[in-house]
Amino acid sequence: QVQLAESGGGLVQAGGSLRLSCAASGRTFSRNAMGWFRQAPGKEREVVGIITGSGGSTGYGDSVKGRFTISRDNAKNTLYLQMNSLKPEDTAIYYCAASARLTYTLAYRLGDYDYWGQGTQVTVSS
Repeated sequence: QVQLAESGGGLVQAGGSLRLSCAASGRTFSRNAMGWFRQAPGKEREVVGIITGSGGSTGYGDSVKGRFTISRDNAKNTLYLQMNSLKPEDTAIYYCAASARLTYTLAYRLGDYDYWGQGTQVTVSS
């Protein structure tokens, strides 16, 4: 059974940092595109950061460019999201996702992903 388990969320003050982790189990995703998405109350789920299977290419949502960094450790089957200079508008549930089909493509669409974690809450206070 494939599972994606996010961790590292919490409450932080504006300007602070958090590092999210997503540990995959049940299969290896070392060649598969993965990503982080977030959903705030009353809003649609949106892309935060995406990465190709090799980790050689990354992409970001416009609102987090220059502040967030996505990375992966394929030996550990783990995905990361380093979040710096956090703002109150970054408050959301953050989800890890993995594609079963895409490898060396940057996958921006929710429909590109086949596996999702349960999410971790990030709250940024002003």
